[in-house]
Amino acid sequence: MSDPRDDLRRWLAQQAEAGHQRVWFEPRPAPAVLRTAAEAADTAAQAVPAEPSGPPEPPAPLRPAAQVAPPDPDARARKAEALAALDRTQVSICTKCVLHSSRTRTVFGVGNPDANVVFVGEAPGRDEDLKGEPFVGRAGQLLTKILAAIGFERDDVYIANVLKCRPPNNRDPLPDEVGHCEPYLLAQLDVIQPRVICALGKHAAQTLLRTTSALGRLRGTVHDYNGIPMIVTYHPAALLRNSQWKRPTWEDVQKLRALHDELVAESAGRASPSVDGDSA
Repeated sequence: MSDPRDDLRRWLAQQAEAGHQRVWFEPRPAPAVLRTAAEAADTAAQAVPAEPSGPPEPPAPLRPAAQVAPPDPDARARKAEALAALDRTQVSICTKCVLHSSRTRTVFGVGNPDANVVFVGEAPGRDEDLKGEPFVGRAGQLLTKILAAIGFERDDVYIANVLKCRPPNNRDPLPDEVGHCEPYLLAQLDVIQPRVICALGKHAAQTLLRTTSALGRLRGTVHDYNGIPMIVTYHPAALLRNSQWKRPTWEDVQKLRALHDELVAESAGRASPSVDGDSA
């Protein structure tokens, strides 16, 4: 049996020849902010944070995100076309694992094809399987509220899952299912080129980081997923069942927003011409 990554490499090479985004599958050097944040948080992330007493503090005012440059409509259109082609020619017709036989629709992803932030969940649920769109049920509604709390609309970000088909009865993904589907996620990220990823829930985080560590130990640290900084937090569906996790989730997404703004500002500083002294 051929390696599914080889199929994606061939497809992405064809896209590159057609003028689409450059492809990569090897990890890229982590940004300086990733190394700094990861080192600073490494010790604190070794234990599950204690639950705070009393009501949560009101959200702090958000500062506007730094802008590198005005959005490039041509780049967005090219990326949208590449993602649509990946869905049409690879994902929607995939029969590489048993999940294809029980799905209603594949669930590719939704949002801004040129997003700075990508949210990744574990797998589609019943509502997503029926509609073909990720995070559309109660958990999706809560995710929309979480995004709004940190100054993002759903159309500002991109939302996807590791698996593109629903496991029966929402069971945990099997290793071979992840092995066949994760290359599709890699291909999506390769087109989008986000600045940061947010893994939603234990299964998504453990799958992407190749670890069995508990979610409490993974929170609070900036991880590296194929060269992209990644933050881990609770899945919105878990928050619907356990309200005590809403406070730590709020802390996580505030860190996500701060990291996003720092990376964007860092990139803007590199892109801006010098105006000191007699510099041109």
